[in-house]
Order: sequence, then structure tokens, then C-alpha cells
Amino acid sequence: MGKKPSPTPNSISRLYAYKKKLWSLLGIIRFLLNMFEKFFSRQLHRYVTKYSQKLINFMSPYIHITFPYLISGNNLRHSEAYTCIKTYLSAKSLESAKIFNAEVVQNNQTPLVLTMGDNEEIMDEFNGVHVWWSCNQVTQQDSDEKEKTSLTLTFYKWHRELVTTSYIQHVLEEGKAMSMKKRKLKLYTNNPKDEWRFKRKWSSITFEHPARFETLAMDPKKKEEIINDLVKFKDGKEYYAKVGKAWKRGYLLFGPPGTGKSTMISAIANFMNYDVYDLELSIIKDNIELKRLLIATSNKSVIVIEDIDCSIDLTGKRKEKKDLSSPTGEYKVTLSGLLNIIDGIWSSCGGERIIIFTTNFVDKLDPALIRRGRMDMHIELSYCSYEAFKVLVKNYWDVESHDELFPIIEKLIGETNMTPADVAESLMPKSFNKDFETCLKDLIQSLENVKEKAK
Repeated sequence: MGKKPSPTPNSISRLYAYKKKLWSLLGIIRFLLNMFEKFFSRQLHRYVTKYSQKLINFMSPYIHITFPYLISGNNLRHSEAYTCIKTYLSAKSLESAKIFNAEVVQNNQTPLVLTMGDNEEIMDEFNGVHVWWSCNQVTQQDSDEKEKTSLTLTFYKWHRELVTTSYIQHVLEEGKAMSMKKRKLKLYTNNPKDEWRFKRKWSSITFEHPARFETLAMDPKKKEEIINDLVKFKDGKEYYAKVGKAWKRGYLLFGPPGTGKSTMISAIANFMNYDVYDLELSIIKDNIELKRLLIATSNKSVIVIEDIDCSIDLTGKRKEKKDLSSPTGEYKVTLSGLLNIIDGIWSSCGGERIIIFTTNFVDKLDPALIRRGRMDMHIELSYCSYEAFKVLVKNYWDVESHDELFPIIEKLIGETNMTPADVAESLMPKSFNKDFETCLKDLIQSLENVKEKAK
């Protein structure tokens, strides 16, 4: 038998009328069953009910799939599939639904969020096939969860294969992507192991750093190179699987203090829409604890070890070192343990992760720690250049040129070593009556002082 054609938009009203007649017929059958129950034995009643239900299912051209909000098991837990579908349908409901649930979300670009209302039905289309979604809310008297919410997918029987394979997967992927795009980023820090009984391994706050590559004060060519590398990594899932490598990327940020290493990390996290895990090595007791912390991190994350040369002794020989702050007098996190986490078998326990090391003194680090394949890209963040200065002026004053003072600053910046942080400090107005030219003159004076001190 050939496939039955999908309903066209012009026939939607007839389909709804057909559904109405079908439910009326089913209502009559159930009424007759209730009457039948009053006059016949229970055994006969169960027998008739069983086969009448099969008849009803056979007559119905629809298949129904229910996605509950809560999944039962050892403990009730929220369904990830339900959340993804709800997010996907929130965009669809704005086009066709008439009943909405409204929620006010603080600190969001769209403070009022509208989703499909209870007992509402919306239609979706996929590859020419029409399906229907409904949101049902049932009150349960004998349950801790008084309200049980579920989403029901309804479609024609002859579309079973397409819906159960391609369509549902499409909805889950789209919903997950939308959730990732709208979600608030988190900044995590690891807790000491002694507190794991009372706290989780990682504590978090909302990550709200405003740094972006557009406002990053650095050479435009180097900035473009980093962006291209990040984009290639983000789209490289199939490539990494093909070559047999864990889907991760390592970046080493090095340079003098005040050159923007922490700002670069924030810009990368915002660009990739990744959470940030700030790993504090000094409170980790051994390599096993380090592994457990890594396993507890999520995909799509940036794992950061700042000032790695100061965290613990990971330079030179790979031996355990004494540490007076440790109760046993030994520090058991070793360089080889960290290398195994970064590039060993444990590095494949998650996907789409970026690992970043920062240091002020790259020469102090063991070459094995920063070799290519572990730290794939070495990014030097140096003193402020003239191009970086123009970005800072644009950020602070929204000005792109000054015929008299810019040439002087360009000459002085080329002759001195001043960090972007110091340049930004001079450009920032300290009072309401301090104008743009005054700030530029202050910067010129600071540059001349640095030049004179260098002599």
C-alpha cells in the first residue's frame, strides 16, 4: 500500500471536524460500556472492555506519544526531553496558540516569557507532515506532586517512522540549541573535598562579564585569528571524531600582568556561550580528586587554571613536593597527573571543552605541559599597541580620531611599554568635568613618565 498524502492547509478544518466526530463516536462507545458494566459480570466486562479498546485503537488513525514533566525511578526527576520540547514549542506557540502561560524572568533581555498554555493545541509541520502538540495538566489528589504536566504528540499512523526517528530528534536538537542560546552562563569554582558531603564539588554564580572580542584591546589580525580558530573548533565535532581525538582545545595565554588575559577568557566564554570553570589547584589534595572534579564539569565549558606557574610546583622535575598547608605535609597533585587530565584518557570524558592556562612567565613552565596537542594555540598578550589604544578610545569615549593628539600618542606607544590596563586607567574619566582631551593629555604624560623611567 502506498503512503497516504499529508493533509494540506486547506483541509485542516475538515481534519478537525473528523477528529470531533471520531471523539463523539468514542464517547458513545464508552457510554455503552458503562451501561454494559451495570448488567453483566466483571469477568465478561473485562473481556469485552479489552477487545473493545483494541477496536477503538484500530479505528483511530492517530498515534499519541506522551512526554511527562517528571520521570519516575528511584527518585522523581525532571525530564530533559520535556524541557527541550517545551523550549521548542515556545517559539511555535507564539504563531498559532491562543492560550499562553506567562512568566517574568529577572535580568533577561526578554523579561516576559510566553509559553503554550494548558490544554492548548498547536500544529507543527516537518518535511510536509503535520503533527499536533498539546499541553495537559492533571490534578492528582494522592500525590506529593499535585499537578502532573505532560506534552502529548499526535500524528497519523502512516507517518510513524518519520516522526519517531527524524522529527522527534529534530525537536530535541532545536530545543536544546535554543535553551543553550537563551541560558545564563555560570562561573564555577571548586570546593575543598572536605566540604563535598555538604556542598557540591563546584559552586557557581551567574557569569555576567561583559567582555567581547569587539571591545578587546589587541591587534585586529591576532583577534581575527583567534575567532577563526574558535569557530573551527565549535563546528568540528565530526572532524575530531574522524581523526580520533577528544573534542577539546587548549589555549595558553601568556604575557605581563595587566595585558588582558582574564578579559580574553571572558571574551572567549561569551563568544562560545560556554560556562567557565575556574579550577583552583591549591586546594586539591591529589590526582584522584582532580579527576573527579573534571568528571563533574559539563560539556560546552571553559576550564581555566590562572597563573599556573604560581598554583603549585608544576615546573621542572615531576616529583611530589612538600606543602606546609597540607595536613600530611605532602602535596600529591603532580605534573603527570595534570597532564593525564588534559591530554590522557580522562580528557575524553566530555566533549566541546576548552582548556586555558594563563601565566606571566611562560619560560618557567615544563615544556611537556604546553606542547602542541595540549596547549594547541599559544597567545601572547603583550603591551599596548596603537591599534589596541584605538579600540580602548572607542570603548571609553566613542571617538575614533584626534588630529593633534593621536599622532603624539602613536609615537610614544611605539617607544614605551605600557599595558592596556594602564592605558585604560588614563582614558577613564575620574570626574564629571574631565573631558576627552584632558584624558588624552593625561595618557601622554603617563607615557612620557614611563619612557623617562625606562631610560
